[in-house]
Amino acid sequence: MDAPERARRLSELYDEVLGGGRVPRVPRPLVAASWERSLAAAVDPELDAPPVVVGTDQVEEIRESHPLRAVLPVLRQTLTTIADEASHIMIITDAQGMILWREGAADVRRQADRIALSEGAVWSEDQIGTNGMGTALAVGEPVQIHSAEHLVRRIHEWTCAAAPVHDPDTGKLIGAVDVSGPLRTVHPAMVALVTAAAQLAEGQLRVRMAAADELLRVRNMRHLVALGNEPGALLTPTGRVLAVQPLEWLPDRLDVSDGASRIDLGDGREGVVEQLDEGFLLRLPGTRVRRSSLRLKLFGQPVAIVGGREIALTLRRAEVLALLLLHPSGLTAEQLMLQLYGDEGNPTTVRAEMHRLRNLVGSGVLDTKPYRIIAEVSGDITDVRKALRDGDLATALELYTGPLLERSDAPALRTERDELDATLRRAVLDSTDADLLWQFAQTPTGAEDLEIFEALVAVLPPADHRRAAVTARLHRLSD
Repeated sequence: MDAPERARRLSELYDEVLGGGRVPRVPRPLVAASWERSLAAAVDPELDAPPVVVGTDQVEEIRESHPLRAVLPVLRQTLTTIADEASHIMIITDAQGMILWREGAADVRRQADRIALSEGAVWSEDQIGTNGMGTALAVGEPVQIHSAEHLVRRIHEWTCAAAPVHDPDTGKLIGAVDVSGPLRTVHPAMVALVTAAAQLAEGQLRVRMAAADELLRVRNMRHLVALGNEPGALLTPTGRVLAVQPLEWLPDRLDVSDGASRIDLGDGREGVVEQLDEGFLLRLPGTRVRRSSLRLKLFGQPVAIVGGREIALTLRRAEVLALLLLHPSGLTAEQLMLQLYGDEGNPTTVRAEMHRLRNLVGSGVLDTKPYRIIAEVSGDITDVRKALRDGDLATALELYTGPLLERSDAPALRTERDELDATLRRAVLDSTDADLLWQFAQTPTGAEDLEIFEALVAVLPPADHRRAAVTARLHRLSD
């Protein structure tokens, strides 16, 4: 049936149900339940006064800190143009049903003002009965309320569709997205439209949350690392667990809402909560965890040694472990993807590889929030870098047996390999030490380096037994 005919029948049903007489028909269950809640809240169906309306200053204060403010441009882009064309208005409320933003055609806004469908008005069910925004917030689902399905008679000339928006962090309701218009403009696609807009808003909030999480990890991971062998966790301001050591010993979220310095972990343990500039650090004083050990050999054939167990590594797994070794605070799947594959990568591939790698090396070695090594770790590449920083060139050359993962095309590792080779080569040349030059010349990197052999010829004494071999190699490289 068309909109006017449906409205007429709903009006008849409304009079039958609320008139107190015999009722041959009943409203649809969603509406019937909403009417019951509204009447139980003492909402008068003949209410003529507007709902609760707060002042402009208070509305602006709530807007300023409301999370939906951040996604307002997306909602405007999604809904406002369509609402204008359909002679509707777009409305965004907070979790209590207060209208924070209202946009749309001027003539529809003027009509809406007559029923206080305006910024600052509270359209919760307990204030003005069944309506799109209030009922969507009450049931936590998208709804459409048409004509006489509104409990208050003075709203019967309107139709509205609304969908709730949830905080991706806590899962709590934070507001609703609504499209409302005069009865003659009803459109069956409005429920789908507001549902899609609410999901888009939640998606945008989730992206912002992930970015904030990553920033918190980068800025505060040092506090967790500083605990050493003591168990601990890095928490968001709402208690979500971002990083933990050792693995899998905490739920995804802890209740930090009361601001207490100690927290019951639910398994007989009590943790100490320390406020950070961003989020919290959770620790268990006096508890020690025996950490696994990991040794990485990345020059030549890559090998991982876990607790004395030697594991041969494929090139891709060696690349992942090398990057995590070089980034002790950890990397997200997206960051690992960029460093392994550049812009052509896929985070899903990285996650799958990390899953296989964690199974290979066993528990207590790798963490996932973010991906990082939590075992006691060392590696030949980091040892060489430290020796170079300390000016101990002899030790650096003893450890350096060839280029870092020579077959790797991972962008970040190519850069690391080139920089290390260039730094070591320059240090050897600047030393003018015959033994160090000879040692570097025995490596795959130095064996084909003309300048290294020219330097050797210049510093080796005439009677040195190595001079003949150096001269022969120099002649070959010069040809």
